[in-house]
Order: sequence, then structure tokens, then C-alpha cells
Amino acid sequence: MTTQGTESNHTVTERFRAARDQLLSLRTDLAAAHREFEWPRFEHFNFAYDWFDQIAAGPRGDQEALVLVEQDGSATRRTYRDLSRRSTQLAAWLDGIGVRRGDHVVLMLGNQVELWEAMLACTKLAARIIPTTVMLGPTDLADRTERGRASWVITSAAQAPKFNAVPGNFAVISVGQSTGEPVPGHDGDHQHPQFDWADSHTAPEEFRLAEPTAADETLLLYFTSGTTSKAKLVEHTHTSYPVGHLSTMYWIGLEPGDVHLNVASPGWAKHAWSNFFAPFIAEATVFLYNYGRFDPKALMQQMDQESVTSLCAPPTVWRMLIQADLTQLKTPPAKLVAAGEPLNPEVIAKVERAWGARIRDGFGQTESTLQIANTPGQPVVPGSMGRALPGYDVVLIDQATGEESATEGELCLRLHPRPVGLTPGYWGDEQRTAEAFRDGVYHTGDVVSRTEDGVITYVGRADDVFKASDYRLSPFELESVVIEHEAVAEVAVVPSPDPMRLAVPKAYVALVEGFAADEETARSILQHCRDGLAPYKRIRRLEFFELPKTVSGKIRRVELRRRETEIHDDGGVATAGQEYTDGDLLKTSSNE
Repeated sequence: MTTQGTESNHTVTERFRAARDQLLSLRTDLAAAHREFEWPRFEHFNFAYDWFDQIAAGPRGDQEALVLVEQDGSATRRTYRDLSRRSTQLAAWLDGIGVRRGDHVVLMLGNQVELWEAMLACTKLAARIIPTTVMLGPTDLADRTERGRASWVITSAAQAPKFNAVPGNFAVISVGQSTGEPVPGHDGDHQHPQFDWADSHTAPEEFRLAEPTAADETLLLYFTSGTTSKAKLVEHTHTSYPVGHLSTMYWIGLEPGDVHLNVASPGWAKHAWSNFFAPFIAEATVFLYNYGRFDPKALMQQMDQESVTSLCAPPTVWRMLIQADLTQLKTPPAKLVAAGEPLNPEVIAKVERAWGARIRDGFGQTESTLQIANTPGQPVVPGSMGRALPGYDVVLIDQATGEESATEGELCLRLHPRPVGLTPGYWGDEQRTAEAFRDGVYHTGDVVSRTEDGVITYVGRADDVFKASDYRLSPFELESVVIEHEAVAEVAVVPSPDPMRLAVPKAYVALVEGFAADEETARSILQHCRDGLAPYKRIRRLEFFELPKTVSGKIRRVELRRRETEIHDDGGVATAGQEYTDGDLLKTSSNE
């Protein structure tokens, strides 16, 4: 067993375990958890040494920590003890080739065992990890390596050629064998020192940091998905995510021995939330099924085979799942959660009918751990985000007055005391950090409503909410109705300039395969919206369109709003495609 220094890691571990166990004991009593829970605050903390290695040395050391199953049925299985030993060996090797405490390491791997080994090893080294999706090309990678000041890259041999086209002073560590397939950007001429991951298996299985890891040392640097602007670089410390995800564990309801499946791509914060920190805090097993094309039947077969007890998935996956026969899953998990964006009630109802458990929404950001959630044992209001989680003090700020509001406003977090699970700020961007942390609160940029009993419902991004005929409209509320039409696969609602109403709601729609992008389909969707929305909320314009997205799959509504301005404002320079209007296709009454 290795330790990180002279500080008593057993004392740190015991304090962390006490906080974890307190939340486990109050798992279904949110009110008591709010009253009794306080964030454990440490001077020194290292998740890999002070928590993961301690589990490995204890009675759960031989429990599976990670199970990866491939489409061909082959599986990779690692216990807590396996990953503890291997990550120490890897840390020793990385140290030997020159990776130093505080070095910035781009980590660009898929769902493979080396990803978890590298996360733990870099944590043990106190190196700074920049998780990155494999979907990026050389242009985006150049931005990340430059702004992230990367000195090392860990990636697969198949992806490594991308970095030949990326300038910078960094070395590349390649995992596995090249597939021989051409990779975009492989014909560049930038020479970077190369290291082979395979060599790490001959390193000694001992490593020790000279000095213990300070709680406020930087551990993670996350680029956001950039839905409204250039991707921000969010900093997290050795405690803000590793300790802060106690709240995420509480939301999911994870307990020791659970088998947790989280459908998320590596490189984004949600992957670390539910495929690393939250399940390992709970002493659960992380299970992943690596598929090329989403196959709900095959996924459910694997869930049955591995006895999955907990499932987290984004709304897109939940919507695809309900297209299948959910009763094929013989032993459905009792713990079901969704995050990323709000889930519409229709999906929740279908899953509950089939599996006897309700999907519970939760809200957090790359900048934080889970802030708001429907937690186990609490009544769920369909469509709501739930209530504030233990350790988070929520306040709503009226956007017009800047004053606190009891009912609706920007979701903000009080900073006294500061939640442990909150970012210190945007790395290298003091101006943006000051803007987010102004007036004694952290500003999320999301608008919500709140009932008297504390139930919070998402309204929209502050930039997305708009006025039409002096009515304030939430794109999410309108999209939740449009998406229920059988022809609609995805939708984004944005304001479309209008000389009479200032703006009218316009729906950009991506269709389910098999439906034609024609007048008949448009009429059917618009009639569906009429039936489900009050006249002042009605979708007035509709266009079938390939929705612009970030690399993480989030819709870039900012591009659609810009397009609408170019089409419909005075002097507009763009031309709409086939745009259908409510007034032209449907008979309109005089009071509408």
C-alpha cells in the first residue's frame, strides 16, 4: 500500500467515510440530510490514496470496481485491488518518464480500462488531468492543448496521429496498437516525443508523493461543451469533484455493492460524475457496455446478465430506450436517473409502467456536482428537477431587479459557506470567474421556478428564455410538447422575429426515420402543438432542419437564434428552407 505523505491518511479516510455513511443513512430523508449534513473540509486530500486505495486494502478489495463488456461478449473485469495496484505502477512509470506534479495531461481515451488506470495514476501523481473526447479533430485539439497548456497527451494508438497536426510542446503516450485506419490530421509535420503505454507494465509497483496533496490543488480542467459561446475551461480541485460528488452519490441513491451503468462518453464531466467518483465513493461497481450502434435489446440483455441495479442516462438515450419493448429486461434496476437536460414526463411515465420505478431528474453543471435533484423516497413532480441537495443553499435572483425571488429567477448558489462541490472558477480567466461569482453568489445562468415547498422546475438558459407578445416563454416547456409527436426525433424552439409580436416561437425539427419532411407532417405537428399549448405559447413557425450540435451532442440554439435573425429581421440576409406557419396550414380563430 502506498500513501501520499506523512499526513495520517487514515484520519482523512475516516472523516470522509463518516460523511459518506451519514448520507447513506439519510438516503430517503432529504429534510434530515439538509439539517445534519456538513461538507467534510480537508487541508490535504487525494482521492486515489485516501479513498480508493483504502477500499482496496479493506474487505471490499476483491469486489469488482470496473466491468467493461464489448459487443462480441468479451469482458474486462478489475477489482478495487487490481486498479489500486496497477494505478500505483502506472504512476511510478509516468514519474519515471518525466510526468511531474502539476503537469497538464490531456486524457483522450474511450471506455477502456486504461482510462480508469490513468485517472487514478494521474491523481496519485497530482498531475492535472484534461479529459477530452475522442471525437475531436486537430483544430479543436490545438485549442485544448494550447489553452490547457498541455505537456502530455495520453491517447490510443489509433487516435495519436491526430496530434501530428497539432502544434505545441507536449509528448504523446500511445495506448494499444494502431488500427491502420487513416485519422484526420495525420499528415501534419509536428514532431512530439513518443512513449509506449505497454512499457508501463514493467515498472515497479511502488510510488510515493514527496509531499501530501493539498485539498485546493488543481486536479481537473474541463472544457465545457460550448452551447452558447467558446468552450470555457472549468477548474476542479482534489476536493471539489472527489469530495463534492457525495451529493451525486446521494441523488442516485448508490450504496455499497450496487452495479451502476451510466451512459456517457469519456471526456465530459458527466462521465467522471457517474463512471468514476460517485460509484467509487459508494463502493459500487461501474459497468459499461461498449456498443457501436445503440441497440436497446442488447443493452438490456447485458444489464440482466450483470445484474445492474442503477442506471443513469441522458434524455436522448431514454427516448431511444422507450422505442423498444422494455419488458425484455427481466430484472430492471430500482435506481433510475437522468441528467444533461430535463426529461419530458411522457418518457418517465412509459418507463415507470414497464419497470415499476420512476426516473428521477437531477441538475448540475460541469462547474459543480449535483445541485438539485429528485432524491430517493421523495415524491416526484413530473417535469421538475427536484429540490436542493444537502450542502447546496439555493437562491433565485430576479433577472430584471437583481433581487431575490421566491418563485422564479436565475438559479444561484450562496457562497457562505461555499459548497465543496463548486468550481474555484474558470482557469486562466479572472474576468469570467468574477462575473460568475458576483454579489456573493455563484450564477448558474439557468432560469428556474420554485414552488412554496421547494420543488424546482427548469425554465431555460437565461440566454434562451424569450418574450413573445409580452409573454415570457420557456423553450423547454414548448419543446416538451413538440417532442411528444410521433414524427419528432429532436426539436429546438427559438424566438423568430415578428413585426407584430416582437417574436414568435419557431420549432426546428429533426424527424424520426420514416416520416417525410413535407406539408402533411408539418400540419400534423402544428395541430398537435395547438392541442397541447395555450394560444400565447403556440408554435407559429416550423422548419425541418438538421440541428447544429456541440461535440458533446447538445443543441446549439445560439446558432438557430442567429439564423432566425438573419432570415426575419429587417435587412435579413439568409433565406429559410421550407418554413411552415401555423396560420397558413391551420384555421385560426379571431382571438388568436
